Amino acid sequence: MRIAKDIQSLIDIMAALRTPVTGCPWDIEQDFASIAPYTIEEAYEVADAIARNDLMDLKDELGDLLLQVVFHARMAEEASVFAFGDVVEAISTKMIRRHPHVFGEIDADTPDEVKRNWEDIKAEEKAERHAARGAAEPLSVLDDVPIALPALQRAVKMQKRAARVGFDWDNAAQVFDKIREEADELAEAIEDGATERITDEIGDLLFAIANLARHAGVDPEAALRGTNDKFKRRFAHIEDSAAASGQPLDTVPLDQMEAWWVEAKTKERAPGFTTPRMTPPQREAPLKTAD
Repeated sequence: MRIAKDIQSLIDIMAALRTPVTGCPWDIEQDFASIAPYTIEEAYEVADAIARNDLMDLKDELGDLLLQVVFHARMAEEASVFAFGDVVEAISTKMIRRHPHVFGEIDADTPDEVKRNWEDIKAEEKAERHAARGAAEPLSVLDDVPIALPALQRAVKMQKRAARVGFDWDNAAQVFDKIREEADELAEAIEDGATERITDEIGDLLFAIANLARHAGVDPEAALRGTNDKFKRRFAHIEDSAAASGQPLDTVPLDQMEAWWVEAKTKERAPGFTTPRMTPPQREAPLKTAD
């Protein structure tokens, strides 16, 4: 089978790169921790290609992401923990188990029913892993929310987990009240000049806003990316207007900048304006080193 041969070829390439003496010095010195930032970066580059609707780039970026899987699997194989085949077997088993409506006799006719089944099965798997490790402490519903997630995403994920066991606001209006409360507490902290408290209160306010986004059915990461892109577009109009007027940007009065900002805003709200595709966030990671 061609696919099997292609995968094996990539596995063999990685094995050669990691071979002492004859392999690549950079690849040989890497470990799971040093490669993790690249794994995250490649996932974001996949998202970037999708956001740009560039399918040629998507093909390349998916290959880069696959290389990360092969890299981690190779290091695990060297440590006699698992190999690439074990990774494939694990995800295959998981996908069959989590789709009993396709591979079993469970009925799930809507996406919501599929999602509920998925979460129930995932919770069972989590409990089984917890028991297999012989962990004595109680299993928390928040235990496996990844720390490395973007902060807003992690906030929403934890809120959803807590909501499944009943710890949640009844409606968005209550979240608005919480936002006002957090904003007032932040204002007090700023007035007092308490740096640590200001940081804490800003975090509380952002967490409450993420909660409001969740109740409104909005992804806060996507919302903020959209606003970032909007700010960039409108600020570019200010830069272009300053250049057209022959004024260095840093000499333009603020009220003039504000007027150009309003121009850009008005243009965007005019009929027929098409908002450019939003770009996903870029994760900072060490620069790639060529072999």
